[in-house]
Amino acid sequence: MKNRILLILAVAVLSIVSCSSSDNDTNEPMVPTDVSISGVKVGADGSNPNGDGSGVVNFTITATNASYYRVLINNETLELTENTFSYTFTQGGTNDYSIIVSAYNSEGFTSATYDITVYVFAELQLVWSDEFNANGAPNASNWGYDLSDGPWPDNNELQSYTNNAENVIVENGVLKITAKSNGTGYTSARLKSHNLQAFTYGKIEVRAKLPASQGTWPAIWMLGSNFSSVGWPHCGEMDIMEQTGWDKNSVLGTFHWQDSSSNSYTHYGDSTTASSSTSEFHLYTLEWTPEAINVLYDDETYVTLTNNNNLPFNADFFIILNVAMGGNLGGDVDPNFTQDTMEIDYVRVYQ
Repeated sequence: MKNRILLILAVAVLSIVSCSSSDNDTNEPMVPTDVSISGVKVGADGSNPNGDGSGVVNFTITATNASYYRVLINNETLELTENTFSYTFTQGGTNDYSIIVSAYNSEGFTSATYDITVYVFAELQLVWSDEFNANGAPNASNWGYDLSDGPWPDNNELQSYTNNAENVIVENGVLKITAKSNGTGYTSARLKSHNLQAFTYGKIEVRAKLPASQGTWPAIWMLGSNFSSVGWPHCGEMDIMEQTGWDKNSVLGTFHWQDSSSNSYTHYGDSTTASSSTSEFHLYTLEWTPEAINVLYDDETYVTLTNNNNLPFNADFFIILNVAMGGNLGGDVDPNFTQDTMEIDYVRVYQ
């Protein structure tokens, strides 16, 4: 009987302890769980996957049972009571960041890591320019020439290219490239910075006034510096400005390359209205980054190409300035044509 009473008492005590333990397990405070952070880059889209260059990212923290947060971001520690915040990255270019977020309550904390890539448009510096301030031949440190004894063989063009002063000269702060009729054909000039000045990324600005005559084909453009070894279109071509011989009220911006997946030539571009391009100076610009390349007319973007490592637009390119006659984009030349000129106020490169 005594043993039975002791057994009943023991069972009762265990039951009480068990209930107490169960209650404590249920009610015991827990450290935060399910901690994560995500960021939305301002202005991000298909053309600018890492943001619009402002560096602004809107972050959201998620966590269960959290009272407050600490975020280690870009070597700064943020103390937060809200689970959303904005942060502005300032380091220029495209950079990778690893962010650590910790969610806290009275029992402790739990941390998580988040990686993000952000693009910040850095303030550009002028790295090279030709202001064409010295009268005479163009600066030989900046410009060489493509020359031909007869019609230029590309694109069915009609002109021969010379380095004669009647076709190319600097006068009164302006470079003048003049296409002329010589009675039996046409002469003009094609300047290039190949093996003299070449650039990867940046902003290229050219202020120019274009020829008005039917049949003239002016161009401001760039070729990959490996042109001599790989040829066109493998080297890549970026046309900052072209104008057809039959439409003097618009200009074109175009990219040309060899598509690696199909091993075939491809191109992409568009046009914009430029009604006073032959009577007034206007600004023709290329904005070029690893993520995107923009073509602008008077600071207004009208062509955007998404750049990537499969395209040839991630290496040195050189600049070409020329006026062609006839051909694929020149078309029929005015039978009364005598001469016309593309005038260039400056060429500037910022990086």
